[in-house]
Amino acid sequence: MYNGASNAESFKMSSVNASKFKMPPGVNPDRRRFLRNAALTIAAAQLSGLLMIRPASAEPSKGGGIPIPPTMNRFGPVKQINAGVLNIGYVDVGPADGSPVILLHGWPYDIHSYVDVAPLLATAGYRVIVPYMRGFGSTTFLSSDTFRNGQQSVMAVDVTSLMDALNIEKAIIAGYDLGSRTADIVAALWPERCKALVSVSGYLITSLKANLMPLPPAAELGWWYQFYFATNRGMLGYSQNWYDFNKLIWKIASPNWGFDDATYDQTAAAFNNPDHVAIVIHNYRWRLSLAPGDPQYDGLEAQLAESPVITVPTITIASDFDWKNYGLSYGAAEGTAYRNKFSGKYSHLILDGIGHNVPREAPQAFANAVIEVDGY
Repeated sequence: MYNGASNAESFKMSSVNASKFKMPPGVNPDRRRFLRNAALTIAAAQLSGLLMIRPASAEPSKGGGIPIPPTMNRFGPVKQINAGVLNIGYVDVGPADGSPVILLHGWPYDIHSYVDVAPLLATAGYRVIVPYMRGFGSTTFLSSDTFRNGQQSVMAVDVTSLMDALNIEKAIIAGYDLGSRTADIVAALWPERCKALVSVSGYLITSLKANLMPLPPAAELGWWYQFYFATNRGMLGYSQNWYDFNKLIWKIASPNWGFDDATYDQTAAAFNNPDHVAIVIHNYRWRLSLAPGDPQYDGLEAQLAESPVITVPTITIASDFDWKNYGLSYGAAEGTAYRNKFSGKYSHLILDGIGHNVPREAPQAFANAVIEVDGY
């Protein structure tokens, strides 16, 4: 299992920005940030227990019945709030008057991707909100009549609705996978709500037109599950086998991450959501123009079809997933393909040896990126 203190979290920086964004370990030339990060690292072990740790005996894992080891971080009680068309489950960690940070998970993952990141940020004084996306965990629809929609714009609307419900005017927003796409969209469409952005894999706003075009064979192979989901057999297969299916995706997407069954089970319980299969299948079919979206979001999708530039301060992160999984050269990790999509202060971070679940595999680096972008 990945240990946050191991050398697997080593990284290299690209030189895309003259500001020479740098991250610990090592010496930070800005003394204030160095002291802040040092305090963050030292104090996390003390305060995360207060905020996050529960004994393994408190509650067994729901995914496969395997107890959570006592050394594994766990979130406190999940809160619920009505927001838009959803009743959203979320955890709220850190001081209530802290600068808000919203952390968005991807598929097939859940809020526990941030179980080690949240206490680091809370220790640094941030209020950390980690919601279950629609179709995951305790997030449910308020009405049985609402379209189980997985298109990209509605996910961003969910986030702004949550911010409204929590009376959060503006927040740093960070994510990976589906969470990156959603964070990118909030930053692009409502920059007044996004103080700064951390986006794993860079600019992920979907172009339906571009998605109609084929990719090189090795890259297409990396998307095999997308084509599987396009079939009725795939929908049935996922509905019957989501536990094993998603565990396979974890192994493929993060081949160097030695997660154990208890770590997976901690997240797998979130897939046992009544709308999970419908949301996942619709999301992938919509992205291939095989399923329609909700017409009420056509205006937002028209804006996103123009591939809008993101103006807020941003740090993008690339991992091995961004090039190895798609048969690309290492140069693809440098982010040059999407650099012109970010017009504000910007830096790019490359994490070598890290897979797709970046915040879980490299929590210190991810937390440091959030703190760093806050100073831009």
